[in-house]
Amino acid sequence: MRQILEGSQAIAQTIKNINPAVISAYPITPQTHIVEDLAKFKADDKAKYTYVRAESEFAAASIVAGSSATGVRVYTATSSQGILLMTEVLYNIAGMRLPVVLTCANRGVSAPITIWNDHQDAMSIRDAGWIILFAENHQEAVEQHLLAYKVSEQVGLPVMVNVDGFVLTHTYEGVSVPSTNQVKNYLPDYKPAKGAFLDTDNPASFGAFAAPAYYMEIREELHDALVDSQKVLKREYENLKQAIPEVIKQSEKKAQVNNALIEYYGPKNPTTVLVAMGSLVGTVKDAVDEIENNAGLKAKLNINSVGVLKIKTFRPFPEKEVLKIIQKAKFVAVLEKAVSLGATDGPLALDMKATAKNETLAKVQSFIVGLGGKDITKKMIDKILVEIKKPGDKMKFINK
Repeated sequence: MRQILEGSQAIAQTIKNINPAVISAYPITPQTHIVEDLAKFKADDKAKYTYVRAESEFAAASIVAGSSATGVRVYTATSSQGILLMTEVLYNIAGMRLPVVLTCANRGVSAPITIWNDHQDAMSIRDAGWIILFAENHQEAVEQHLLAYKVSEQVGLPVMVNVDGFVLTHTYEGVSVPSTNQVKNYLPDYKPAKGAFLDTDNPASFGAFAAPAYYMEIREELHDALVDSQKVLKREYENLKQAIPEVIKQSEKKAQVNNALIEYYGPKNPTTVLVAMGSLVGTVKDAVDEIENNAGLKAKLNINSVGVLKIKTFRPFPEKEVLKIIQKAKFVAVLEKAVSLGATDGPLALDMKATAKNETLAKVQSFIVGLGGKDITKKMIDKILVEIKKPGDKMKFINK
């Protein structure tokens, strides 16, 4: 049933219906509404899971790691400084191949202090070994949490679903949340394989000491598992469409590609491609539609054809899928709400440039926008469409 829900409510209802065995979290703005709702479901006897409010984010991550190691389904959520405090444990979770699911309500990182949205927190653990997803809207957040559990439990990798703080967590829009029965049809009870969890009858060791002769090989296995998970992500996304069709947001008319890894919105062979992640994509789509429907603006910006590439799965980075979209473009503008301080480009742009190198003649340029929650306007996107055609490819901060 379609409802008008706050993003945090939609996520909390989805997690309740998935019914993990253990939920542990520590409240932090703007993640708080998610875990408050989950705690209330438990207090009102509407949920069966064990809910543990930890004394810190480090403790919460440790609790779900230990619980997952016993072979049960788990969940946690955090944001900003909270994910930084979890970082040591997040690396351990990935290294021990535990299928933990975490929601990150994206928020800028101090200092200076900010409670508003950007993606700097997620970028801080991009190399930790997690599958990392970004949702554009409430419906996609619901989809991605279902997908996260289905994939993580098959491939033995943790998954982080990113939702923009306040922009999604605290706003209301129409969303369909699957019922408990629908969820169970797609996501049966978790039954880990023998040897994949702590069992007194079949003793196993997790995260044991690794000498130099073995450590590198183990990390290589983790890398290969991440890369290979793209196949499972795509397959299970299609299965989700079949299992709960009313929950999957149907592709827009102009969407040429829509799978678990990317979505492409626009003409078949665009001259310019705008690349983005998260809720920013909605603004970019609106700006592109306005240009397409306004001949005067199109002429003023000297735009031939422009499309929007949404990266849904940031890790593993979907190189092949991306290349199919950008290989014929002349200009690729990467808009991102994070910066790799001291580097030549933003984190997403670095991946985009590595993908494009030697494979396309497109000019790929990095544009940093929206840090600390700064509004991103259509005027700024129009400016980027002009800047991308100028000589040079130096990273640019677009403030107005």
